[in-house]
Amino acid sequence: MTQLLTTSPTGDTGKVAAPLQATLVELIDLSLQAKQAHWNIVGPGFGGIHLFLDKLTDQFRDWYDEVAERLAAIGVSPDGRTATVAASSSLEPLAAGQIRDQEVLALFDARLRLVADRIRARLEPVGEHDLVSQDLLIGIVQGLEKQDWMLRALRA
Repeated sequence: MTQLLTTSPTGDTGKVAAPLQATLVELIDLSLQAKQAHWNIVGPGFGGIHLFLDKLTDQFRDWYDEVAERLAAIGVSPDGRTATVAASSSLEPLAAGQIRDQEVLALFDARLRLVADRIRARLEPVGEHDLVSQDLLIGIVQGLEKQDWMLRALRA
């Protein structure tokens, strides 16, 4: 018997789906912003930061794929369309054009902390309904904190 995926989850699934969807959108937006900064960074720290931004982008993509697949696994259609990300991401967009190397580091330091804090706030409510999804989010917070530590080391 085939179960149809729902776009409007209810009950326990709904209480897990909304935080997962919010996380999906934030990670997609982070990946796009990291790539945009990668293309537009200038300054003496260009080389190392340019490569570091690629590593961030790859990790964000891995995480958002895991979140999207978790949504699908619990019977919810993940929504990573560009229109959805643009309409529902609460991250401040990057300015157009070139960005100085130290400014890129400061911008991503703030963004990584913000997203980690938002996901951390979702842990308890998600864990009340789905420990597997909570575990996924814990791993993402751990990774974001590690990325932020490495980013801060570049700023020192």
